[in-house]
This record gives sequence, structure tokens and C-alpha cells, in this order.
Amino acid sequence: VQLQASGGGLVQVGGSLRLSCAASGSAFNINDMGYYRQIPGNQRELVAIVTNGGATNYADSVKGRFTISRDSTKDTVYLQMNSLNPEDTAIYYCHATAQGLVKKYAYWGQGTQVTVSS
Repeated sequence: VQLQASGGGLVQVGGSLRLSCAASGSAFNINDMGYYRQIPGNQRELVAIVTNGGATNYADSVKGRFTISRDSTKDTVYLQMNSLNPEDTAIYYCHATAQGLVKKYAYWGQGTQVTVSS
């Protein structure tokens, strides 16, 4: 499975960015899709996920500012990030899971840099 991520970049405090990620090549149905982020030297942390049923979960730090959505017909997930602040600066990784016949598979995208300047 390939996760092709796009979006990200440099934005000023209070600005917005939109990330997108498309999954392709899976032999099984994609279940959850979402984003994690990582600052060098820190652990990767969950930002937001959306299930194939449309349920969402957000990190407390982004609730009310970020919105995750999904186009299941295209296995594509979008992360709209508003009211960005310097603490949102990180590498954002797309993540997806798929349920095989016997086990669950997890996939990661290549990561995209988001930088919020003050």
C-alpha cells in the first residue's frame, strides 16, 4: 500500500493549511486513516483519525482547530488545520490501517513538514 501525502509548508501564526493523503494498492479495505506528527527528539503523537464509518478522534491540543475528513470512495483523507500556532510545527505523517484475512496492517506515508512561524 502506498500513502501519497500532499500539502504542508510554511505558514504564519493564525494561518491555515490543508493536508491530504491518498491510499492506493491495498488488497484489503482501508479501515482507519489519519495523521500523526513528530518533532525531532520526541515521540510520534496522534493528531486525528477517522474510521471508515466516519467516526473521528482528535488530540486535545487540536480540538476545535483541526478537522479531519475522508473520501472513502477514493481512500483519501484530508486534514484542515486552522488557527495554527508554533506548537503545531512538526513533521506530519499520514497513517492508515487495513484488515487482512488474519491480521491488521498499518501503513505510513513519507511525512510532510508543517512550519508555523511567529
